[in-house]
Amino acid sequence: MAVDGCGIVCKYILFIFNVVFAVVGFASLILGMWLRFSSTTSIIFEVQNFNSSAFVMGVMVLIVLGSVMLIVVAFGDYGACSEKRWSLQVFSVLVACLAIAEVVVGVLTYLRSGEVGMRIGEFYITIYTLYLSSGDPAIAVTLTFIHKMLHCCGVSGVTMLDFAKTTCPAPDGFFEHIIMPNCPLIIIDVFNSKAPLVMGLFIGTGALLITALVCSSILLKEIKKGQQAITTYYSTVY
Repeated sequence: MAVDGCGIVCKYILFIFNVVFAVVGFASLILGMWLRFSSTTSIIFEVQNFNSSAFVMGVMVLIVLGSVMLIVVAFGDYGACSEKRWSLQVFSVLVACLAIAEVVVGVLTYLRSGEVGMRIGEFYITIYTLYLSSGDPAIAVTLTFIHKMLHCCGVSGVTMLDFAKTTCPAPDGFFEHIIMPNCPLIIIDVFNSKAPLVMGLFIGTGALLITALVCSSILLKEIKKGQQAITTYYSTVY
C-alpha cells in the first residue's frame, strides 16, 4: 500500500534519519566493544578499583547507546519501508524516550558542567595512559581525533616533549611548535565556559529526534488513512 504527499516526504526523511542514526550507532557500538574487549583495555574492567571510573562508565555508555540506536533504526526502517504501523509505533516510543533523555542530559550537563568536565578529562587521561603503555594504533586514532577536534596536545601540552606528540594536530604558528594547550584543561574549560553551547547541542539533538517523531506520526496517519480507504472500498464493492 503506497502513501503519497506528506507520507512520501516523511518516509524519505525517516530513511535519511535512520541512515545517519545507523552510522553513528554502529560506530559507537564498535568503539565501545573494542574498548571493552581489547587486550589492551580489558584489564581495567577486571580490576575492582576501576569499576566506577569514568573510563568504565564511558565505555558502557558507548555500548548501550550504540545498541539502542541500532534497535531504533531497525524498527524505523522496517516500519517506514514496509509501512507497518506497529513497527512505527515502537519506533515513535523509542524516539520519544531518546528525545526526553537528550534534553534531560543536556540540562544536567549544564547544571553540573564542572563535574562532567572532570569526568571527561579523567576519561581522556585513561585513554592517553593506555596509549603510552601499549602504543595501540586504534587508541592512537582515538587520541588523534580528540586532539584535532579540541586542538590540544597530550597531558603536558609541551609539543616537543609529549610522548603522544605524533597524535597532536599541526601547530598554528611558531609558539605552538613548542607548547600547545593540554587536553585535560581544555576539556574542563569547554564544559565550564561553554556549558550553554554543550546544553544546546544536546537539546538540538533532541529537537532532531522530535522532528523524526513528528514524521513518524504523520506517516502513521497516512498509512491508517490508506487502510481505511481500502476497507471502505471493499465494504462498498462486496
